[in-house]
Amino acid sequence: MPIPRSALLTAVFLVMAVVVALPGGAAAREDPVQELRRSAAKARSDLQKATEQMEARKKELARSQDKLRATLKDLAKAEAELNRIRGPLARLANASYQQPGAAGSMSIFGAGDAGDALRVTADVTHIANGQQALVRQADELQRRRQQLASTAQDLQSRNAVEQTRLQQEVDALKQKSLQLTKQLTAKLKRLEADRERRLQALCDKSLASGARRFPNGLIPAKYLCPLPQKGEQLRADAALAFYKLNAAYKRRFGRDMCVTDSYRSLADQQRVYYQRPGFAAVPGTSNHGKGQALDLCGGVENASTAQFKWLEANSRKYGWFHPAWAYSNPYEPWHWEYGNESES
Repeated sequence: MPIPRSALLTAVFLVMAVVVALPGGAAAREDPVQELRRSAAKARSDLQKATEQMEARKKELARSQDKLRATLKDLAKAEAELNRIRGPLARLANASYQQPGAAGSMSIFGAGDAGDALRVTADVTHIANGQQALVRQADELQRRRQQLASTAQDLQSRNAVEQTRLQQEVDALKQKSLQLTKQLTAKLKRLEADRERRLQALCDKSLASGARRFPNGLIPAKYLCPLPQKGEQLRADAALAFYKLNAAYKRRFGRDMCVTDSYRSLADQQRVYYQRPGFAAVPGTSNHGKGQALDLCGGVENASTAQFKWLEANSRKYGWFHPAWAYSNPYEPWHWEYGNESES
């Protein structure tokens, strides 16, 4: 009887993924996350223990069923043996009654030849002894049959009870798994909502004006805001707009946007430029260095996908766009920018 674990384990892995992905690791020290992590670990542990117990019960039940089958087989043999000797037993009994002088030894010796009487007596004694042996064998077989029948009945009863109990435990485990999955899913949703609110609360839009005072690729970290994607960050106004774009994208495709690159320091611009000469912007001129450009993945890197087409149709609502140059020179469907399209 398979135990449905996929839904619960999926929720557990999602929980762990969200906990690990929280920016800066600071949120991992908050009580809601700790509680969620403990709940996920406990749910996984409980499911594992219950599964192991159930597997042990199933093995015990299988052994009991094997014993029941062996007992029923022995019972069938005993009944067949009993049926086999019933015929000879009946014939011997009938023969003993039909022998001359079988009524008693006095009548045997009272008339006729003494030798004949002795032979008749010997025959009767032999028949009686054979009959007695068969009767004892029949009694033993009957006793064995009754014992086997009682054992079989007891095994059948206990196995039926055990099967019922096992099914009840399976049903209870299924119900518990469903409840835990619902609880973890609800907590996960609350955590997601808290994450968005936390990011928005920590990202002060007024920092954007301060960021503009610094050269391309040299913006201090305190003027940048983290994205839901671990390790990625943007200028405050671009980040706040991206939070909304990401939420809309997630409602449509069921997951966060895939980001491969966001703010790019001057050193990173130089590294990329040397790796892709003629394709990357000259260091110090890239919009990545202003904290207002993204390189996306997860399907967006291909212009024929539903993800790319959705962004084309919806990104401007949130202040993001795909620059005209990225359609041809060079062709970069994954590159998206925030701000005034005419300045791109």
